[in-house]
Amino acid sequence: MAKQMGYLLVDHRASPGLPEDIARQVGYVPELCREGKMFEADTLTCGHCRGVVVKNPFRTRERSYCAKCSGHYICDSCAYLASLPDYVHVSFEKVVDEVKKQTIIMGSPDTLTDNKETQS
Repeated sequence: MAKQMGYLLVDHRASPGLPEDIARQVGYVPELCREGKMFEADTLTCGHCRGVVVKNPFRTRERSYCAKCSGHYICDSCAYLASLPDYVHVSFEKVVDEVKKQTIIMGSPDTLTDNKETQS
């Protein structure tokens, strides 16, 4: 699980900090974003969507893990989707591989995406 963990540091020691309304708008606690303050937190990366979640040290609810992904952490959104009866598990790496195999990625011709299979 260590490879899924990260660290977030927001340092306002040499800045004017964030205004209270802006801090609340982006989900920060305003007291931790003022001038001279520093915010530190552990993060987790979801094994399904690769989203990064800031760990809440006060969370009492159990975190979800995917048995099909060797026990990797999955975020609450992906855990909900995985609990649905018609859910089909596909690893993130497989989704990336399938997208790479396509001749057009995100509307770009294959010559711009450096897809070697289609250039030969």
